[in-house]
Amino acid sequence: MSLFGKLEPAKKEDVIVYTPYYPKDRQSFLPYALSLYKRGNLEGQRYIEGGEGVPFVTSWYVSNLPSELTRCRIQFDGQADLSYETTLMNSEFIDYLIDVMKISKDRGVIDFPQKFYRKLLKFEE
Repeated sequence: MSLFGKLEPAKKEDVIVYTPYYPKDRQSFLPYALSLYKRGNLEGQRYIEGGEGVPFVTSWYVSNLPSELTRCRIQFDGQADLSYETTLMNSEFIDYLIDVMKISKDRGVIDFPQKFYRKLLKFEE
């Protein structure tokens, strides 16, 4: 199910602040990714090749500036011991949300990209 039908695009004045942080080919997703960001949470499923989706709930602190930090927390399968947290610059986190929007549009699933999980699990710093 695509996220686009569930989100109103963010206001133009909000989008303008973030536009310089992203290449042109990603900017069309930006108003929707910002709208999703302002919700402060997301539910989806992490799909691993050959397996079924593992449900997750993600929440984060919302602030207004691209250079501010946001703390993102994700919990898998409703289990406290499967909770992870990371702190990112807003512009970087919204870039991941752009990927979520693209994945939703292309595959019809709500999931983060592989690079987000590598960052979350500290496989890359």
